[in-house]
Amino acid sequence: MSIQRQLTNERLSQIVVHNGTVYLAGQVGDDMAAGIEQQTRETLNNIERLLDLAGTDKSRILSVTIYLKDIDAHFAGMNSVWDKWLSKGLAPARATVESKLCEPEILVEMTVVAALP
Repeated sequence: MSIQRQLTNERLSQIVVHNGTVYLAGQVGDDMAAGIEQQTRETLNNIERLLDLAGTDKSRILSVTIYLKDIDAHFAGMNSVWDKWLSKGLAPARATVESKLCEPEILVEMTVVAALP
């Protein structure tokens, strides 16, 4: 069984594909000055781009871990964007946790596991 790694650097691969499963490294938005809704939209756009590169799409997401800087302040805003992004009936397993993220400006980060077609 081969392990395929894409968009790698010395510390991580953005995409790892193994045995029909795609693993995406933690993704964040591009504009760290933006609020939670915009950071969530950008994060989800980055996830869609990486899923496409891996040969799958958001309808095949199995699980997502969502890290929020402040769950009390940001959960509702993140969730409103998430609900618009993901079609009804396609809800993956999901965990949302509060976490200290690597940069103080980052409000949301997501890791994804998805199936290949």
